[in-house]
This record gives sequence, C-alpha cells and structure tokens, in this order.
Amino acid sequence: MLEYKADFIVEYNETQKSTLKRTDVDWSQSKIIFVSPSFTDFQKQSSNFKDLAIELWEIKQFENDIVIINPLKKSKSAPSIKQVQQNNDSELSKVTKEIKVYTEEDQLQGKNDNVKELYETFRDAILLLSADIEVQPKKWYIAFKGQKHIADIEIQKNKLKLWINAKKGTLEDGKGITRDVSNLGHAGNGDYEISISDTKYLEYIMSLIKQII
Repeated sequence: MLEYKADFIVEYNETQKSTLKRTDVDWSQSKIIFVSPSFTDFQKQSSNFKDLAIELWEIKQFENDIVIINPLKKSKSAPSIKQVQQNNDSELSKVTKEIKVYTEEDQLQGKNDNVKELYETFRDAILLLSADIEVQPKKWYIAFKGQKHIADIEIQKNKLKLWINAKKGTLEDGKGITRDVSNLGHAGNGDYEISISDTKYLEYIMSLIKQII
C-alpha cells in the first residue's frame, strides 16, 4: 500500500462517493487489521509490539445472528518493534519508518509539569468511570474508548482541550461549560468541547462523560 499509494487512491475513488488526493491521506496512520474467528499464540505474540500498527480482531458468529467482536489488546509490557529489528534495509524497517504509532509520552513531550499533572488527573478520572475504557494515543490527541469512542484530550501548552463524543443536543450541561463545535473544525471527535486549565469542574466533567457511557 505504501509503495502503490496512487493505486489505492484510484480504488477508493472508483468505489466511494467522495474522492481523495494522495495528499488528503495521512499515510503515517495506516494500520493492518487481521480478522479471524481465532488466532494462534504465535500470531498473538508476533503482533504484540506497542509501536507495530497491526491489530488482531476475533469475530465469532453464534445462533440467532449474534456476532461477537473482540479486538485483542496488546500487553501493557509490550516491547518496541525496534528492539528486534536487525536489518535497517528490511521491508519491516521501511514500514516502521513511515508509519508512526503514537504514545502518551509522545503527546506529553515538551509539556510543562503542571499540564502533565492536569492531564494525568483527568485521564485517571476517565479511566475510573468504567473498567473497559482504554487510552489510545493518536497523532493530534489522546482518545478514550470503551464499547464506543467516549472522549478525546488534546494536550496544549498550558491547558487541555477535551471533546465529548456526543451529537449536538444530546448532552445535558446545566453549568454551560461546554462549547458547541458542531460547525467548527477541531481535532477530536464529538460536538462538545471543554477548555480545561484546572480541576475546578473535574467531577462535573466526569458527570457529563458518564451520560454517554
């Protein structure tokens, strides 16, 4: 795909209603998703690298048209793929140079201690809302996902921007601290944006996020 980008763009444009240019696509965020009813232990171990853009999804069908979708999580102690790369000219090296898998450390790099502490406080509070919520760092923000996409946080110089992934008119915000960004370009997902510079509304913001979990 990375070597024949133009072919993928042609395929997309011929099969979809919208059209793309090669420059419209952030190729550094490409990923491969393998889908199967099950995976072997070897396959799970082979993809268990924190910075390898490969995901395994188990999908099983049962009676009454019930389908269970289970993305397999990488272990918290997953190593870096760079630790096992031996040949810089290998196909794997070429791919890992072009594709970037982001981490919390990437997003926090260069930020001051106050904003780091503020992020960690809100991150921990969101994770306490439900046991199945995961942190998924992206290029421009850090996503929080459970059964669905819940919220995103962008770490700025002296504050955080938080987006709650809900459509306009579906969230009850009695204090009026959210901003309607439904018609504005923004990095995160959802129509509700909150600028955060302290923990004054921490509990209240958590109550807003709870509404969509």
